[in-house]
Amino acid sequence: MAEDPPAVSEYKGMWLFVMFDLPMNDNEQRRSYTRFRNELLKDGFTALQYSVYARYCPSEEAAEVHKKRVRCIIPPDGRVRILAITDRQFGKMESYFGKNTLPNEEPPEQLLLF
Repeated sequence: MAEDPPAVSEYKGMWLFVMFDLPMNDNEQRRSYTRFRNELLKDGFTALQYSVYARYCPSEEAAEVHKKRVRCIIPPDGRVRILAITDRQFGKMESYFGKNTLPNEEPPEQLLLF
């Protein structure tokens, strides 16, 4: 009988949040917003709400790599916050649509190499 693969630690996996307010008063600012958003999507972030994007990282080290990428693409007039929390903390988040509870996003399946 085959054993189950080892579980990924809820404390090791991280969720990285990027929350931002970017001005869109003129065409250049709108282009900056679009470039920033597209770069987040290209880097594996998912929109949770307007201007709130999240990405699962299997470790704190991986989260640091993605934080650095975000810092490199911040538009000059942008207000951006980056927050990293453990998978366990993320699992305690409550999500609602109206008064109805919604399930939280699941971390992506991990490829285990031996």
